[in-house]
Amino acid sequence: MAYLQTEIIGHTRKVCSLYKKALQHCLEYSPNRAAFRFEAVCLRQKFEENRHLTDAVKVQTLIEDTQEKLFKNKHTHPLKFAGSPGGSAYGRELKSPDWVLDLWSPDEKAQYPEYFARREEMKKEYITYWEKKFGKAEEPHHH
Repeated sequence: MAYLQTEIIGHTRKVCSLYKKALQHCLEYSPNRAAFRFEAVCLRQKFEENRHLTDAVKVQTLIEDTQEKLFKNKHTHPLKFAGSPGGSAYGRELKSPDWVLDLWSPDEKAQYPEYFARREEMKKEYITYWEKKFGKAEEPHHH
């Protein structure tokens, strides 16, 4: 539930986040790199003009207006990084489960002796923890 706000966000962080969103907005609507750079410089100038405002009400109004403007002019197909949720490569490479390392041959394990020695210790510690918390596993009945 990363979308829920769990802390108070400071003014500087709010403004930086707003600037980043506005810059992303410029990138989505710019036809080429030169046009994007021009828009980025103009955007930075607008933020710099309001940098030294001290009236809290005016600053808050400006932030809310900018957020509303960005929301209303959202791109229909926003850019997403390939590895981000919604991106073209998201979830493409699955992480191997830990038990796959148990299937390695002794020759393969010998290439990483410190790692596998530590891994065996951690497995023993985990078994001890499990047995302390849940009790010993029952042995299967053989007929």
